Amino acid sequence: MTIAAPLVQLEQVSKTYREGSADHPVLRDVSLELPRGQMASLTGMSGSGKSTVISLLAGLMRPDAGRVVLDGDVLTELDDVARARLRARRIGVVLQSGNLIPFLTAVQNVELAMELAGGGVDGERAQALLSELGVGDRIHHLPRRLSGGQAQRVSVAVALANRPDLLLADEVTGQLDSSNAEQVMDVIVDAWRRFGLTVLFVTHNDDLAARAERRLVLQDGEVRER
Repeated sequence: MTIAAPLVQLEQVSKTYREGSADHPVLRDVSLELPRGQMASLTGMSGSGKSTVISLLAGLMRPDAGRVVLDGDVLTELDDVARARLRARRIGVVLQSGNLIPFLTAVQNVELAMELAGGGVDGERAQALLSELGVGDRIHHLPRRLSGGQAQRVSVAVALANRPDLLLADEVTGQLDSSNAEQVMDVIVDAWRRFGLTVLFVTHNDDLAARAERRLVLQDGEVRER
């Protein structure tokens, strides 16, 4: 059996947060490889550092030590502007709090993500993507006029707008009821299968975590196989 080469890697990464005069280590020499085309889930106790892992892989923050590598590009060696450009082109991120700009409609949010990726705005594709995700009748709605489940579907559309290689999702179902959580998870699984994405999603829900090919747990500052 041939094992796919890793698309993204954490190499002996450590991260400590400082609160007042106290240091709070979150990650300690964490190494992780996500092969191309794999879907993995990450669980762990609240405050264990799951969101930190997502932020590091997305290039939203730097580790205190170690390297983050995306397909040969060492994110930890890039400046903020270069990391943002790389993220806009190759990484989709969906956060629990949402990634929608409140004064733009659903379709405008998707079109902006396309523009930032540098590929030009394709209004027809933006509308088609929203339709595929089940919110085709909400394309001209502002985020405040969307339900929680609808807003998360639009957030997934925004994350997919740049045709990413890597999709990162951080507790995107945490504030949804079980029915909407399952539906949003269906959207992510379908996108993974149809577009051949590499996916890592953080969840506290064991049933949702079990839908991934690979299950990881963050415990005592280390990522372990579950």
